[in-house]
Amino acid sequence: METLFSLSNLLVLPFWLAMIFLPRWRWTGRVMASLWPVVPAAVLYAVLVVPNLPALLPMLANPELAAIAALLGTPEGATVAWAHFLAFDLFVGRWVYLDGRRVGLSAWVVSPILFFVLMIGPAGLLLYVLARLLKTRAWALVPDHTA
Repeated sequence: METLFSLSNLLVLPFWLAMIFLPRWRWTGRVMASLWPVVPAAVLYAVLVVPNLPALLPMLANPELAAIAALLGTPEGATVAWAHFLAFDLFVGRWVYLDGRRVGLSAWVVSPILFFVLMIGPAGLLLYVLARLLKTRAWALVPDHTA
């Protein structure tokens, strides 16, 4: 499990490096416009979780702190959680990268924010929302296409 945990980082690291250090490179924009970068980490998560669904579903349907803490306190549980973080943080990072480009935020602003999304996920997302709000003066995160 230790090796799988360590190697799982390699599934997402190239994409994070490209978004943070090569944000204007054509390859980065083209690859990140696709959902494919998040697929390997999501597949790893599914491979780890699906065989254990019968045991996990009751725990997840009625979560209790002690049971979740016990699960996450095992190498298997920590690896599953890490794969979950990797997949979702990259998905959010991809959105920040693409949305930042769409609304015209400078790569000098977005790249450090992406580092925070990578390191402290939700806090990095909050930082991006604030930067986006300052740039666009718009509260909506999704454009209104009904007008």
